[in-house]
Amino acid sequence: MEEMKPYVSSTEPVYSPPHLRTRPVPDVPEDVDDDFAREHLNDPNFPLTKGPDSISDLEVESKKMKGAYSPSDLDLDSHADRYSTSRAESRNSSAADDFDDESPYPEVRAAVSNTDDPSMPVNTFRMWFLGIFFSILLPIFNTALSLRYPTMYITGLVIQLVVLPMGKFMERVLPTRQFSTFGFVWSLNPGPFNIKEHVCITVMANVAYPGGYATDVFVAQKMFYQQNFSLAYQVLLVLGIQIYGFSMAGLLRRWVVYPSSMLWPGAIVNSALFNTLHKNFGKSDRGHISRERFFLIVFLGSMVYYFIPGYLFTALSFFNWVCWIAPNNVTVNALFGGNGLGMSGLTFDWSMISYISSPMVTPWWAEANIMVSFVFFFWILAPIIYFTNTFNSAFLPISAYYSYDNTGAPYDASAVVTDGKFDLEKYRSYSPLFISSTLAIEYGLAFAAFPALIVHTLLWYRRDIVRRLRSSARHERDVHHRLMQAYPETPGWWFAIIVWAALLAMLMSAATALPLAMIQAIANTQVGFTVMYEMVFGFMLPGRPIANVIFKSIGFMGSYQASAFSGDLKLGHYMKIPPRTMFVIQIVAVGFTCVLSTLTQQWMFDNITDMCLPTQKQHFFCPSSNTFATSSLIWGGIGPGRMFGPGAPFRPLLWFFLVGVLLPIPPYLLARRFPRSFWRYINIPVVLSGVAAVPPASGLNFVSWGIVGFVFNYYIRRFHFRWWMRYNYIISAALDAGTVFAVILIFLFLQLPKDGSISLVWWGNTVWQNTADAMGIPLKTVDVAAGKTFGPSSWS
Repeated sequence: MEEMKPYVSSTEPVYSPPHLRTRPVPDVPEDVDDDFAREHLNDPNFPLTKGPDSISDLEVESKKMKGAYSPSDLDLDSHADRYSTSRAESRNSSAADDFDDESPYPEVRAAVSNTDDPSMPVNTFRMWFLGIFFSILLPIFNTALSLRYPTMYITGLVIQLVVLPMGKFMERVLPTRQFSTFGFVWSLNPGPFNIKEHVCITVMANVAYPGGYATDVFVAQKMFYQQNFSLAYQVLLVLGIQIYGFSMAGLLRRWVVYPSSMLWPGAIVNSALFNTLHKNFGKSDRGHISRERFFLIVFLGSMVYYFIPGYLFTALSFFNWVCWIAPNNVTVNALFGGNGLGMSGLTFDWSMISYISSPMVTPWWAEANIMVSFVFFFWILAPIIYFTNTFNSAFLPISAYYSYDNTGAPYDASAVVTDGKFDLEKYRSYSPLFISSTLAIEYGLAFAAFPALIVHTLLWYRRDIVRRLRSSARHERDVHHRLMQAYPETPGWWFAIIVWAALLAMLMSAATALPLAMIQAIANTQVGFTVMYEMVFGFMLPGRPIANVIFKSIGFMGSYQASAFSGDLKLGHYMKIPPRTMFVIQIVAVGFTCVLSTLTQQWMFDNITDMCLPTQKQHFFCPSSNTFATSSLIWGGIGPGRMFGPGAPFRPLLWFFLVGVLLPIPPYLLARRFPRSFWRYINIPVVLSGVAAVPPASGLNFVSWGIVGFVFNYYIRRFHFRWWMRYNYIISAALDAGTVFAVILIFLFLQLPKDGSISLVWWGNTVWQNTADAMGIPLKTVDVAAGKTFGPSSWS
């Protein structure tokens, strides 16, 4: 029987540029020796397993190598990218040997085909129908799930797996009759459902599933400031901010999409699944279980299993077992509790493990950076701050995303705000604001992350940035970029004309979008700069909390969405999707996402009791939204001057700015001296920003996440690479999908009816709740009934 292709074209043969040898569509990789490794000493994703131990050794080895490319210089600040224009021969020679037909990265070789069929239909009825369907479905479900703790999402990876059978079903049932509209001939069913249609639908799902970031602005207005605005205002604000981020992505393509070294692990995950699913659809794999069947088994197993930690035995989710032994010991509960520092270290709930991100997608070296950071800052530094009562934190829970007044009660924002503006007289008569020790550390890390990212990018990538600024896209040596020359590029002005927002926020996001996207492309880790936007605007225009969060949303989403959309553009680059088609499908998905996420949130506030309160029965605590609202009060209401200015209680945290400037330098210098050592894996922006989920995340989340990451992305990947490439991403997607469906079923059929009264009351569901950890009891208390308070006696 003829081997099934990953896609079928009824017209033209598969396209391959001249002088390229055609490689079969990848299934799983094979390790190869590659002299190109020596040019990637500062690329942590490149497998340097053998070779020189220092720069001098590298120079000697370079002279001995025959027939290999020589770097233009031995300066490790440059990638010496073989696909770049830094080498004279790539600019001046037309010889076919100057170009490569394989990627130097085994993950890319395994996941991405080096051939293309430009005639393959993409703009089809099936693509638009399924793409719009999921652009409607995902914002509705994920907006609701994002307001629950633990937060879960139906990700684009899940949609990628369910779309294929749906597309194949439409291929069977839709009529093949052709229509002519204004001279354009089209059909509901132009032939077999192909891989490019599949990619476009998945890209629309990737755009839709996170929802609209600016919807948190409306939560803050409703819950903190008792403000309600029209739906038109809400939709337009969310839409404008999302579109601005999309426009930024188009301007970053030459730095974070075209270069081969910008891997985008998430895009590789998708590419691997696309090729393997289309190659094996409808076939049984010989010698091992098929991916479709494997996904179905894991999906059903995870869905059934989640009913245990999610409903029947919830202590397995918040597995603070040490606290069960001493439920009233505040010190023990602060250190080992799930709402504390989580030193008990385990959870058996996939929604808790993947709360940070999927541990099977993030590279192990990045996970190791994050775990070391978490242990140092939250298992060593946080207890020191808490038990020494620094910042008066001992009067509060050790880890909480709420803000507090000087009695230890949650801070009442309405008590210091009049008509949406900060009221100084009310503030003087009420209380200064206090935050937990972990939240204080998180602010310090945010201060350090901003200069660290700039310094790190300048040290490692300054020459690449300048070189690509001067170069033309046609000089790219990467095989996948050359395949994309078959399609007209999207003009830069298409992205530019859709920009609108406050000028300063746009300038700040423009300055940070490139380094943020580069870190995301290499480490699959996001670096958040929200605190910087809040601080800048807090000094510019103090006393206006809502204006502050809108400014932050514009600036942060400009850089964050630029990174997210760039990842999708890289996926289209790998899968050879026409750039103009990518532009249109992303714009359409953004429109549906913004409207539907706003409407869903509005419906939930109108119909769910105690929304976003700690007493909400279905766990709609809105953790990220509460953190967002707290930030609006800290930075926009009370203002950074009262929190971090001269004589302010949290002023010592400003030293983290200096830490961020200095910390990236030693690993860089040591990596230059010892290029094959572990120092090249030390990424300070990842160290500082990878723990941003704390609070509410704790050691329960991070330790379990790190263990799973070590098992799959280190041990199995290193010793069972073919199995890892075949099943790793399938397991991740199946666990996500099964858990999400179980969460939805539990909510709809067990929690929502009868106002949440359908519950099991037994030891396994109450033991973790009857602890000082769950009740948030602080180390120290004051006699509120006697009028006692903690902190300063006067403030202004």
